[in-house]
Amino acid sequence: MPYTYETDGAAIYAESFATIRAEAALDRFTTDEERVAVRMIHAAGLVGLEAHIRFSPGIVLDARAALEAGAPILCDARMVSEGVTRKRLPRQNDVICTLQAPEVPGLAAQLCTTRSAAALELWRPHLAGALVAIGNAPTALFYLLEMLEDPNCPRPAAIIGCPVGFVGAAESKEALWRAQPAPAVIVEGRLGGSAITVAAINAIASPAE
Repeated sequence: MPYTYETDGAAIYAESFATIRAEAALDRFTTDEERVAVRMIHAAGLVGLEAHIRFSPGIVLDARAALEAGAPILCDARMVSEGVTRKRLPRQNDVICTLQAPEVPGLAAQLCTTRSAAALELWRPHLAGALVAIGNAPTALFYLLEMLEDPNCPRPAAIIGCPVGFVGAAESKEALWRAQPAPAVIVEGRLGGSAITVAAINAIASPAE
């Protein structure tokens, strides 16, 4: 027996975003922030997420300008890097995830930390002016903050800090928001994840629709 459901992709797209804008509390966001927040809500399937999203002033424009200048995107996990829509990138920007690099397990043992955190050591040549996207590992975000306490460490243009989980996720994002070594987007608390982070990247990378 056939089901009745919408089969027009464009109609599904339009109705989804109309529903979000009708139901979510978006008034506190600027126009640029709202575009990103709506995409993040869509990725999570969660109206109410907007209450936990925080933007540093001007970050969307700053991050977009960095990408237009050719900056790379540095990702903590393959789930993030593989989700970036390359055709949205304004300068065929490099999308880099170093987690699978062969030297990472040895670095993790040497540094007494997780592989996700140790992999950030390989970001140093790419970090200046980059867009950083951490959507999986709280240890990676904590380690990034430790790296950026060194005044000689290159500074990224912007940080999307949305790791998810029950151990360290809320604390790492709170630490990022307090320290603000670069303009940041966070999702407060335990919420977050790769899909939400990818949605933020893709929205920032795209011109206004």
